[in-house]
Amino acid sequence: SRQTTFQDGGEEVEDGAVYNVTLKKVQIQQAANKGARWLGGEGDQLPPEHTVRQYETSKIRAIKAGTLEKLVENLLTAFGDADFSYISIFLATYRAFASPSAVLELLLDRFGNLDTSSHGEVANLNSLESEIVLRAEIASVLRAWLDQCAEDFREPPDYSSLLKLLGYLRSNMPNSDMESRVQNLLKHFQNQEVEAVGEFPFPSPFLDLVDGEKLEISSPEEFSSFQDHVVAEQLTYMDVMLFKRVVPYHCLGSIWSQRDKKENKNLAPTVRATITQFNAVTKCVISTVLGTRELKIQQRAKIIEKWIHIAHECRILKNFSSLRAIISALQSNSIYRLKTTWMCVSKDILLMYEELSEIFSDHDNYLTSRELLMKEATSKFANLDSSEKENQKKSQKRLQLQKNKGVMQGTVPYLGTFLTDLIMLDTALQDYVEGGLINFEKRRREFEVIAQIKLLQSSCNSYCLIPDQKFLQWFRRQRHLTEEESYRLSREAEAAADTNVLSPKSQKSMVKRISTLFLGTDVFTPPKEQPPKSSPAGGSSGESTDSASVSSCEFNHSETEDVCVTPVSSPEDPLKKGYDSDKGSIGSDKGSISNKGSGSSKGSIFDPGSGSDSGSIPSRDSGSVPSSAPKVLPVYNRQSGGSCIIRVSMDGLHASVYKSILITNQDRIPDVTQRALLKHNLHPDAVEDYELVQVISEDKELVFPRDANVFYGMNSHVNFDFILRKKA
Repeated sequence: SRQTTFQDGGEEVEDGAVYNVTLKKVQIQQAANKGARWLGGEGDQLPPEHTVRQYETSKIRAIKAGTLEKLVENLLTAFGDADFSYISIFLATYRAFASPSAVLELLLDRFGNLDTSSHGEVANLNSLESEIVLRAEIASVLRAWLDQCAEDFREPPDYSSLLKLLGYLRSNMPNSDMESRVQNLLKHFQNQEVEAVGEFPFPSPFLDLVDGEKLEISSPEEFSSFQDHVVAEQLTYMDVMLFKRVVPYHCLGSIWSQRDKKENKNLAPTVRATITQFNAVTKCVISTVLGTRELKIQQRAKIIEKWIHIAHECRILKNFSSLRAIISALQSNSIYRLKTTWMCVSKDILLMYEELSEIFSDHDNYLTSRELLMKEATSKFANLDSSEKENQKKSQKRLQLQKNKGVMQGTVPYLGTFLTDLIMLDTALQDYVEGGLINFEKRRREFEVIAQIKLLQSSCNSYCLIPDQKFLQWFRRQRHLTEEESYRLSREAEAAADTNVLSPKSQKSMVKRISTLFLGTDVFTPPKEQPPKSSPAGGSSGESTDSASVSSCEFNHSETEDVCVTPVSSPEDPLKKGYDSDKGSIGSDKGSISNKGSGSSKGSIFDPGSGSDSGSIPSRDSGSVPSSAPKVLPVYNRQSGGSCIIRVSMDGLHASVYKSILITNQDRIPDVTQRALLKHNLHPDAVEDYELVQVISEDKELVFPRDANVFYGMNSHVNFDFILRKKA
């Protein structure tokens, strides 16, 4: 038997690098006879229960921080240091601090120059004692790079990095499989460029109208003609195609948080495509429920019931993206407020809806959805539990049909959870440590999240879904209602409903029952049933984003639509102070950022930044190297360890258009104001022109003296929400 223990071995410091050292001690127990013979003794002389113990100790050396040169050099030495996951971690995260060309130049010219007799700096690397070893190490790194991150080399039109790599291989590894592979990759990229396919998948290939097609509000009969499981399968088909194409480094907080700059309008297209698709599903739900004025109450209720069934089918297919999109749409204000319509939804279906909604509860940093996602990621079929017997029977019946087919299912996540974690990690951890060294511990923490994304992408290869062209055509032809349209139609539908059908007592009971289905409290209710009003436009489309909360609508730069969903409101709730985009289901129910920089109260449908305010970033051990990074990171709405995260919005824009900023107990007003200006893409020298205030309630603000310590001066008993206001 073998027992392994790890012991902290401290740090090792070299010129330009700091390493964490871990001692790995393996205890091996052998039976008496085997042990005695191995020791040269007579096995017969030892009692049979006697065991011999041996101990093996090895050192694991993992780079903690270093210069770019040292981090690249470590690609060649990490395996010898037993840091087996280093190459994967570096390749998944290096775009946060270096370009592909810079890394390739260091790898090939400085460390991979096989023509240099002394091998230059490589002579000092103990693990590389010969040209053969060096060649093998270089080949191993390049192979991993091409396997894991081939998209790094897509640099049209000249493809300089790929051509440089090809030249290196022709000189040093001629006629190798790697050389032919790089040639094929170059041809593949060039062909895609010629065919103009390189832009896929932004905004989304499933929303582009074919010649002769026009946008329209479909008839209820046409929508009803599609079977529930067919709709769910087709939504899953589209989600799978887009999710599998997500480039993991596009999700990094340092990359994603730069998307609002004008020069970055095409940044992270694979993530934007999932946002566009998510929005399309949510808007489709709203359009089918509200788009036809002539519907009777029972007919409208049937459409809501159908979408709940479709959401349940998505759950069976383990598609949490469209599942959350549908739930969010049903929780949007324009549909939620249809009290009379909801009264006609059957009790069993309402219970099903409640169970599906609970998956995305924001309790304990979305713990339910996180645990469920990881559980489903490693299972062949959905794990379905229902407290309602009838729902359980239906679920098991549908699940058995799937199992009979013998086809495993993958898992499509709600990408926003991962984007939240990565943005919060980027906010909480420094990019550089003392001496200007790149903080690679931060990258190891980020890779824990990236690895989950890659695992789920791999699981999606298990899906075997065939596109249904009739449904896909119907889906892309849907004309989406603007928020104002949906709100107006909602009011008309409710006004036309015969509220005398139910007695006031039963109506109140129904309202209370519906209210329990929607989770969370910090929500936004339009005052006195007025449609949301836009505040004055505030700049370009790139100016209304948030480091920790992301709008989906704002990304459709090529469109003029402003279809975003008003956050859900409870019919019994008074006007709350505003909605919190970090705290909610996917944006439609709790809000996010407005479209096109309008800064209105329009909640976006997709809120990839939602979530991480109620707990620290989840930490999972990934890889064999123990991390010394702090386990508890600064979080929103809680002061701990002398730091916390606050949200700062600009005066005149809605509170959901905020930036997440890390502050410590050393920070004073000028420091925080300057960081807030930078985050909002304003000139940092304008500190004296702005004042920073904390929002206490609707009618109360906390104004800080010029040199006040923000950490100790703020009110820690209310939300950590601040406004940056230009002085009069």
